[in-house]
Amino acid sequence: MIELEVKVLVQNEGGGFTVLLTDKDQRYVLPIVIGPTEAYAIALPLQGTSYPRPLTHDLFLDLCERLGFSLKEVVITDVRENTFFAEVRLQKDGEKIVLDSRPSDAIALAVRADAPIYMTNRLLEFTLNFHDITFKDDSSGGQDLH
Repeated sequence: MIELEVKVLVQNEGGGFTVLLTDKDQRYVLPIVIGPTEAYAIALPLQGTSYPRPLTHDLFLDLCERLGFSLKEVVITDVRENTFFAEVRLQKDGEKIVLDSRPSDAIALAVRADAPIYMTNRLLEFTLNFHDITFKDDSSGGQDLH
């Protein structure tokens, strides 16, 4: 498995959003198209802000904590028919639970809980070369969210 981090959230020309995940050495970029609500859920904790009331991901993590579970890691596991799949991996006293998840929800949970994000080696074929991507900052008219 390869550890990833959220590099940036970008708004596409058509109004959609893409989260770009990079490996620690910034060689690979895994782009995942997500919706605006999911982008917002990921961007909030990355920007160090929070919503006045708990959002769904906050509620889920609070419930896990109250039940004694911790978020160990999230893993982007597969892609089928242009849809990415992920797992949320919880742990409590040596007991491990694996939950099927959309990658956007898994990433939103991971950034809130400061948990590692991984992808399986099989997904390398769906990555881009980091050095082939140009990032625009806000001052140059880009639509980056983070």
